[in-house]
Amino acid sequence: MRTLVLNAGYEPLGVVSFRRAIMLVLNQKATVLEQNDELKVRSATGEFELPSVILLARYVRVPGSRNIPVSRRGVLRRDSNRCAYCSKSATTIDHVQPKSRGGKDTWENLVACCLRCNNKKGDKTLAEIGWALRTAPRMPHGTAWIVRGADHAEPEWHSYLQIAA
Repeated sequence: MRTLVLNAGYEPLGVVSFRRAIMLVLNQKATVLEQNDELKVRSATGEFELPSVILLARYVRVPGSRNIPVSRRGVLRRDSNRCAYCSKSATTIDHVQPKSRGGKDTWENLVACCLRCNNKKGDKTLAEIGWALRTAPRMPHGTAWIVRGADHAEPEWHSYLQIAA
């Protein structure tokens, strides 16, 4: 079970394990906003309902925390595991502007790519081989990308994630 963590301004920060969430609540560093009434954790001294959403008592915002770091997994997820050139299933990523020609590791220069297209393209530019991208790559947006650790949202989180959108 995962727990959504909100800062004092009700902005989603990330996702933690239920153990971490219970520790934050027991240490009075957070309060429970939503909980799962069906699932309980038992200890030697008590029984606790699993928190689904918690609100931190204090939180200092980290500047630039809304920049989404580039990762192989993120590029594949953004492109729905589909090749940017032929739309088949993608398992690798490709630099649109090859690294050997000054291409950077940015959201705008990386796309999901099938192994066949990746090998065909090699270190050539799209103009050299006459290919085109299905869509222009860009940094993903939305709360599902901003909230660290949230590949998919639990039903109890929806109203809190909509506030942040």
